[in-house]
Amino acid sequence: MDVELEQLAARVRACRICVETPSGRPLPHEPRPVLRPSSTARILLASQAPGTKVHLSGVPFTDASGDRLRDWLGVSSQEFYDTGRFAIVPMGFCFPGQDAKGADLPPRRECAPAWRGQLMAAMPQIELVLTIGIYAQSWHMGTMRRGSLTETVYDWRASGTRQPARKFCLCRIHPGATPAGLRRIPGSKWSCCLS
Repeated sequence: MDVELEQLAARVRACRICVETPSGRPLPHEPRPVLRPSSTARILLASQAPGTKVHLSGVPFTDASGDRLRDWLGVSSQEFYDTGRFAIVPMGFCFPGQDAKGADLPPRRECAPAWRGQLMAAMPQIELVLTIGIYAQSWHMGTMRRGSLTETVYDWRASGTRQPARKFCLCRIHPGATPAGLRRIPGSKWSCCLS
């Protein structure tokens, strides 16, 4: 990783916005930002936010959704965590907590405005962005995103991106979905706009 990106990543990992100057309720636990930016990878995994297992491990996708995502991508763990191949930068860097039913909350609103633009600018070599979830779609596609994740995925050919020089793929369903959710969308889990 180049020095500028390494310094930026260190600042992100030390971030405490969500507890010191939160947008809404403060983070209910100590922040632990999790990301793996890269100055050489050509593929960016733009995901939602870490879950409880990732919060504990400090390594992205060290849970069942990571196993499923690696399977969908057809890569080993060693290949997946090789920052020469993949950069992993979620929309929210810390585990956001859970709602009353035990489901993960959405990514914190502070992260993307504070850091995402700087991180993307520091990774100009990224050629392909794999968007996982509506929050990643919203940021990377801007006004070209449709009303829902499903609408955007089904109308992917008409969609554009906020970064026209970059190609993108839309994850058709979140890799952490329930088995019932996975059955609803048969076949390939990716819809790609490669033109």
